[in-house]
Amino acid sequence: MKRQKTLNWVWGVVALAIAAVVFLLPFAFIFLTASKSASEAMALKFSWPTEWHLWDNIVQVFQDNNYMLVRAFNNSIWLTIFSVAVMVVLCSTTAYIIDRRPGKISKIANFLVLAGLTIPPAVVPTIFILQFFHIYGTFFSMVLIEVAYSTSFTVMIFRAFISSIPRELDEAAVIDGAGPLRLFFSVIFPLLKSVTVTAIILNSVFIFNDFTNPLYFMNGAGSETVQLTLFNFNSQYLSNYNLLFADILLITVPMVIMFAIFNRRIVAGMTAGSVKG
Repeated sequence: MKRQKTLNWVWGVVALAIAAVVFLLPFAFIFLTASKSASEAMALKFSWPTEWHLWDNIVQVFQDNNYMLVRAFNNSIWLTIFSVAVMVVLCSTTAYIIDRRPGKISKIANFLVLAGLTIPPAVVPTIFILQFFHIYGTFFSMVLIEVAYSTSFTVMIFRAFISSIPRELDEAAVIDGAGPLRLFFSVIFPLLKSVTVTAIILNSVFIFNDFTNPLYFMNGAGSETVQLTLFNFNSQYLSNYNLLFADILLITVPMVIMFAIFNRRIVAGMTAGSVKG
């Protein structure tokens, strides 16, 4: 028994060491490169900088292109807030209807949700549709895109939790005279706190870090998100790696901090539906 405990401890240490190499070393490389001068960063070597230029690089990244990064942070934050707000309301109500209202409509909705998890998004047809409705490149269309691409996953999270809530609560609320909206938002939705926090955090990280969707569906100066600011320092003919990695550092740190703070809530929300009676 003691030997088994020692073996488990050894494997735990090995697993932590592998995780540190996989996750911490790339971040260390980003930090060190962001702290170098332009000429030294061009070598792309994993080494200590001869002189630390981290603060100067960060200031230059913020000031570049008429404070483009500040505007991009503003765009990304508002895009994340609106998209996640719409997603939470839409996906929680959809999951409740699918779980509590069996029928043809629920079967169709469930099929579409599963299809959304398996069928890859079609970029070109989506652009044609947005252009047809004259909303291509707008903030509103970007919110719709982010919501549409994350709906299936979010519905599945909510449905797993809602299925564990006793139906007797619904019946008691209906007997007390609650209508459909009051039943959901006053009785069911407050019970979804843990899974709602999980959905908010996971989707916030995904949307804030999204690179491809803003690249495809946003256009024009002033509409850039934080990920698109990487083009400021990396082009076909010139790459300022010290500024590029400083930009990556500024973009990455907020989400890493948020994920570290709410890590326990994420795990609790993902497992809550499987342990409730």
